[in-house]
Amino acid sequence: MMKHLVESEKAAENAGPTYRNVLAKDAGLLRPPPGVESCWDVFRNSVEKYPDSPMLGRRRVVDDGKAGEYVWMTYKEVYDVVMKLAASISKSGISKGESCGIYGANCPEWIISMEACNALGVSCVPLYDSLGAGAVEFIVCHAEIQIAFVEERKIAELLKTCHATSKYLKTIISFGGVTNDQKEEAKNHGMSIFSWEEFLIMGGDHHFDLPEKKKSDICTIMYTSGTTGDPKGVMISNESLLVNITGADCVTRSIGEPFDHDDVYISYLPLAHIFDRIFEELFISHGSKIGFWRGDVKLLVDDIAALKPTVFCAVPRVLDRIYSGLTGKISSGGILKKALFNIAYKLKLDSMRKGIKHEKAAPFFDKLVFSKVKERLGGKLRFIVSGGAPLSVAVEEFLRVVTCASVVQGYGLTETGAASFVAIPNDFSMVGTVGPPVEHLDARLESVPEMGYDALSSIPRGEVCVKGSVLFSGYYKREDLTQEVMIDGWFHTGDVGEWQPNGSLKIIDRKKNIFKLSQGEYVAVENLENVYGVLQEIDSIWIYGNSFESFLVAVINPNQQVLEHWAEQNGISGSLSELCENSRAKEYILSELTKIAKEKKLKGYEFIRAVHFDPLPFDMERDLITPTYKKKRPQLLKHYQGTIDALYKMAK
Repeated sequence: MMKHLVESEKAAENAGPTYRNVLAKDAGLLRPPPGVESCWDVFRNSVEKYPDSPMLGRRRVVDDGKAGEYVWMTYKEVYDVVMKLAASISKSGISKGESCGIYGANCPEWIISMEACNALGVSCVPLYDSLGAGAVEFIVCHAEIQIAFVEERKIAELLKTCHATSKYLKTIISFGGVTNDQKEEAKNHGMSIFSWEEFLIMGGDHHFDLPEKKKSDICTIMYTSGTTGDPKGVMISNESLLVNITGADCVTRSIGEPFDHDDVYISYLPLAHIFDRIFEELFISHGSKIGFWRGDVKLLVDDIAALKPTVFCAVPRVLDRIYSGLTGKISSGGILKKALFNIAYKLKLDSMRKGIKHEKAAPFFDKLVFSKVKERLGGKLRFIVSGGAPLSVAVEEFLRVVTCASVVQGYGLTETGAASFVAIPNDFSMVGTVGPPVEHLDARLESVPEMGYDALSSIPRGEVCVKGSVLFSGYYKREDLTQEVMIDGWFHTGDVGEWQPNGSLKIIDRKKNIFKLSQGEYVAVENLENVYGVLQEIDSIWIYGNSFESFLVAVINPNQQVLEHWAEQNGISGSLSELCENSRAKEYILSELTKIAKEKKLKGYEFIRAVHFDPLPFDMERDLITPTYKKKRPQLLKHYQGTIDALYKMAK
């Protein structure tokens, strides 16, 4: 038996045992409060309990154009606006069970629009803030969206789709104002467009009754961007969201870090994704404060310093930037400062590895050295959650030591309601893993013979499968796709995991990210990218191979700071773009790749033989990654096809 887990079902053919979290026996913890049938009930209860508490905040703009302090709306103030908005939506003819789009970056109006949908039992359908008009057009038509709330600067983008979407879309409401030209263009397509203030008063004295909501009702349809094909509409019920909210509370209570009314959350990860949506619903349930960023990643640390959040959710790409910034400052410090930091870091790390909690591991050095890092992140941060992709061991370990906060990785998908596995903060053996399954689901591994993964071996490896009431209700209008991933009640994630002796799970591969080289050897490319990606010289790496070639090549986004430091030490000058073309720089990185391949005992065909440096990070603007920073491999190949051909030609 593995620590933290209990076996609820024996192993089956090609599948390992079914496991539950050892705490799952206390099923009462997972029941929402009496009378709570929907996310609307969660918000309404918090309004009744905390009417005068601050709920939604944004930074005030001062006279010189700079951002000032956060300005807040209370729970009661938000409720009053929500009810006005609901009256106007109702008057426009939208009723329970229909769909409403929300298109834009996180802001108070986003949450207010969402709660108005929840009040009316209307399915909220986020339109991706970071995807182009093609995906927006598809989602509006596929979900048959009749009304949409839109960020002011996104209106033009939405109007470009009117040739196709006006068949369904009849009403657009701006989060801010609208221009006369936009009104005219909408009118030409048979649509109405309103400013936020215009629409708020449209409901007037319109009388409407809030419909009865059920747990089985679809609360939201979240379209996953996917790495290939059209987006899939993931239908998420009230029950799924409620169980996830209640389950998240159970997790934090069980590890001694319960969320409460005094927590402050910074909203910057897209609300269009389940990761942020679940956390915002969770903090609303506690009557906590949610402060919004200004929408610029370069200003995020400044927004954090102003808001002073207690909880910070992030994807690895954001944490990698914080890590690079902090290590850069340390490297550029004086000899004495660096020596002091290294002594403090080693002492605290050693203590934490022995099982001592972070706050007791080195209190003297926390005050003397690490308090500076804590202040840079607002001074009150107590919990950092990483999700969306694997966080490197080096970064997780570093942040656990220097931030004076609990740092954990989690794992989940839109279909599973975000966090399905969560690591335990002060258990250092879980660094590099996503922890055990949460209390509200069952989990097992299924063998993947074609990739050599056996769920019944002494080290169980296989496709991660989960079951429980947290799961989605199917893909909207795509029963065929639903049946592909839902088999006998088990959702098949497509990710390959490995059980650890302590009961935690390590994500090691992606089932579909496999290809065959010309010599017949299979390559699990995502696993290799995780191995090579730990090098400090690399920000991101895409590895490629095919059945016509016998070896691997890679496109790399180098770490600018590390590459420039190496160049300086080796008497090489030039801009980042020039360094990316430098043959000595490529030889250096290739040697580092070879070194780690040997350390990790990779097979010869898993070594990278040629590399190309791109100074521009893989980005959404070029359609190379999804909004959750997953690589879009077909698009990467299309974009770099000429480069790949040249690498193979050069390396032969």
